[in-house]
Amino acid sequence: MNLAPWLQQQLCAVRALRGHAILLDGPAGLGQLELAEALAQTWLCERPSEQGACGTCPSCHALQVRAHADVFALMPERLALERGWPLDAATQERIDRKEIKPGRQIRVEATRAAVAFAQLSSAREQGKVILILSAERLNVESANTLLKTLEEPPGRVRFVLATEAAHQLLPTIRSRCQRYTLTWPSEAQGQAWLQAAGTAAGLRLTEEDWQVCWRAAGGRPQEALNWAQCGLRATVWRALPQQLVRGDGSALSDWPPSRQLQMLMLLCHDALALACGAPPRYFDADAVPRAQPERLWAFWRSLQQGWRHAEHPFHAGLWAEAWTERARAAFTPAARAPTTASSAALHSRP
Repeated sequence: MNLAPWLQQQLCAVRALRGHAILLDGPAGLGQLELAEALAQTWLCERPSEQGACGTCPSCHALQVRAHADVFALMPERLALERGWPLDAATQERIDRKEIKPGRQIRVEATRAAVAFAQLSSAREQGKVILILSAERLNVESANTLLKTLEEPPGRVRFVLATEAAHQLLPTIRSRCQRYTLTWPSEAQGQAWLQAAGTAAGLRLTEEDWQVCWRAAGGRPQEALNWAQCGLRATVWRALPQQLVRGDGSALSDWPPSRQLQMLMLLCHDALALACGAPPRYFDADAVPRAQPERLWAFWRSLQQGWRHAEHPFHAGLWAEAWTERARAAFTPAARAPTTASSAALHSRP
């Protein structure tokens, strides 16, 4: 497993922790999911070195192909499909038949299966690992199901949890883990990785485009790569604020609703910063429209409210149209309230 340089450095620090349950915490895009998988692979490796897993032994190969008998991957179904982890046969069949959609939460049935897995004997001699990715997606029932096993695991069972929102975990979960907060890479280190990863993924961006993606991500490499894969480019980013002021949200319509809201939050943040006499962080100062702070705060609150529903299967085009009108209302001096039709589009489904 090829880790980014800043994650490779932290792998050594995490391996030094002695607890049976490690909680990797950090904002989205720093690489905690990759670090969690690398830690699990190192724990189970038959020939580990100071740098981590050897990557060539049968145990490493089994984990790389997501078929290790001593690893249970507990995560939302959508994330499992994205990262190539297999689902149990019953759930996969229901998804294939379109009886259910891949979930965004960790279901209690999967958590019970993880607890049952902990009771089984190890297939190899390195122990067993329960890998919990996006641990903040454990609902209350799932978290409570896990508590007893997390506190007193049988045999040589270890846990590694990765989260981008540790505050959303139950305190009883956090208290049973040794918490490690990921550190940020340097700008040079992160941008070098970003361009290399983007090129390997087939992206052909200019240096200016990469800089814009880096800035939009707030210095988080994986998040910057996600922006690049969404189609963010320098010309698009610089033109967006004034297009929104004119009521043109066409550039947003190809993005999923969560990305649309994220972009509007970044723009609102910078507009508020300028209104308070601070420099913008994500956009150039001359690109950010000026607006009254009262309207910006109202817009920010509506964005926060909208974020609660951003993962619902809304029609991206209607969502963009409705939020473009709200943005224009916030940034236009003679603002008018959104029309009933556009407001209703926020709750339209395909």
